[in-house]
Amino acid sequence: MLQILARLGWGFDIVSGGELQRVLAAGGDAGKVVFSGVGKTAAEMRLALDSGVDCFNVESPNELTVLDRVAGEAGKTARVALRINPDVDAGTHPYISTGLKSNKFGIAQDQTAQLAAQTAQLKHVRLVGIASHIGSQITSTAPYLDAVDRVLDLVENIERKGMHLEHIDLGGGLGIRYTDETPPTPREWLAALLARIAARGFGHRTVIVEPGRSIVGNAGVLLTRTLYLKSAPAKHFAVVDAGMNDLIRPALYEAEQAIVPAEAREGTALHYDVVGPVCESADWLGRDRALVLQEGDLLAVLSSGAYGMVMASNYNSRGRPAEVLVDGDKAMLIRPRESAEQLYASERLLP
Repeated sequence: MLQILARLGWGFDIVSGGELQRVLAAGGDAGKVVFSGVGKTAAEMRLALDSGVDCFNVESPNELTVLDRVAGEAGKTARVALRINPDVDAGTHPYISTGLKSNKFGIAQDQTAQLAAQTAQLKHVRLVGIASHIGSQITSTAPYLDAVDRVLDLVENIERKGMHLEHIDLGGGLGIRYTDETPPTPREWLAALLARIAARGFGHRTVIVEPGRSIVGNAGVLLTRTLYLKSAPAKHFAVVDAGMNDLIRPALYEAEQAIVPAEAREGTALHYDVVGPVCESADWLGRDRALVLQEGDLLAVLSSGAYGMVMASNYNSRGRPAEVLVDGDKAMLIRPRESAEQLYASERLLP
């Protein structure tokens, strides 16, 4: 997927050195990479500087100090944007809310102008932008517009003091439809943001956004086979061969995703909890789903293209599934199924 986006000329927002190395291995342009994240290590900073990333989104005064030192040791100047915490409620799950003052992300608004002034005094960093990211799976433009206004207020404040900012990074988090959500399309979302920016007199600035989930979420499907149908006093269970190690969103966020049979059957539907084989009661993919099922049937968990494989694990020593890229009538295996031997290949037995 990264290779496809790189070929289309897209940039990338990363939060680790590993993500940077993936982007570069896939043919991405380091000059179109923004390095975000609240916990960058000095080694990751050095890797990013040596690779020529476009910008670091700095999230604390101490991080800025470390970056200035690392850039000086490397004989480089780091381009930076200050990521503010606008204290905007994105109306999403608390685990994926990132723009409230109680969240770990970003710099408090009332501290940002002072930090911008301090940045101008450092020798090995150059302030080029202001950044914000308020959360994920956001289904309304209203929180974004609130954040835009707060970001632009800060830009005006900073520039009144003689500093010029090249770009405004508004982050991402645009949601998708999993069940009955009605988010704006990426085009509608971006049009609303750009209109507000233009109305505030900043239409000439470079604007960076990170659409993320909205471009891949609905494109992915998790296929799983029904192993057993089981009835208990309180409910019916469909035990399938995929579990929380393959798709953790339901267990982690109590997220609902549509589940449909790969081939429809005639008959009377029963209400099933669709559960996996992992030894946790949190191991479920869907609850109270009306399905006509027989053992052996394939089910499709829809909208699994985002936060699926990237959050998968080997819990219970379960290999991660294969990934197949489908383009029209063509299918390509892009990641083979993980074998048991691969799970322990890097481990060492005691003498």
